[in-house]
Amino acid sequence: MKRNIEAVVFDLDGLIFNTEEIYQQVGRTILGRHGKLFEDELINEVMGRPPRAALQRMIDWHGLTISFEAFQADSDQAFLRLIEDDLQPMPGCLELFAALEAAAVPKAVATSSSKRLAHATLNRFAMIPRFEFVLTSDDVVNGKPDPEVYQTAAARLGIATADMLVLEDSQNGCRAAVAAGAVAVAVPSGHSHSHDFTGARLVADTLADRRIYELLGL
Repeated sequence: MKRNIEAVVFDLDGLIFNTEEIYQQVGRTILGRHGKLFEDELINEVMGRPPRAALQRMIDWHGLTISFEAFQADSDQAFLRLIEDDLQPMPGCLELFAALEAAAVPKAVATSSSKRLAHATLNRFAMIPRFEFVLTSDDVVNGKPDPEVYQTAAARLGIATADMLVLEDSQNGCRAAVAAGAVAVAVPSGHSHSHDFTGARLVADTLADRRIYELLGL
C-alpha cells in the first residue's frame, strides 16, 4: 500500500530537544543582566521565530540600549554553555526516529535556529547523519511563520508539500507548515500549550502519541 506521507520534517527547538526550556533560561539570564524580566507574553511572542527577529524583539520590548551584536553574543554564549549539561531529547523522539528509519521514511530538520546553534545542538547526540539535511534560518530569506523553510524542505526532498508531514511545537512554526500546504502536526510543550494551532491535522500529546504513527501509516 502506498504511504500518503513521503517524508517527515521536524522542527528542532522544543520538538526534538528541550531547547525551548533552555532558551527561556537564556532569556532570563541575558535580560536579567539588564534588570529586565522574560515575561510570558514576550516568551510566547518570540517562540518559533528566527533568532535575529527574536533577539531584536527582546531588545525593543524592553528598550535596551545594548547593540544587537553584543546581545546576540551573550545569548549564544549562554545557550552553548547550557546545552553541555541540560540538553535532552523530548519524550518519544528517539523511538519515532527509529520507526521512521525502519520504514525507510526520509526525515529532515527545518528550524528557526542559526546553523551554528542548530548543529551544536544536534551534534550533542550525534544526530546530523540521521537526517537528509538540516535547514536553518541561515538558509532562507523569510523565517517562520513564513512558509519558505518548509517549501524549501519539500523542494530538497523532491516531493509536494502536501506529501510532507511537519512536526512543530509552536504557533509560528505550525502557521508556516500550514501555509506551505504540508500536513502539520502540533506537539506543544511548555508555554506553547496555549498557542493557536489552527490548521493542524492533529495536536499530539508528545512524539510518542500513537496518532502520529497512525497518520504516518507506521
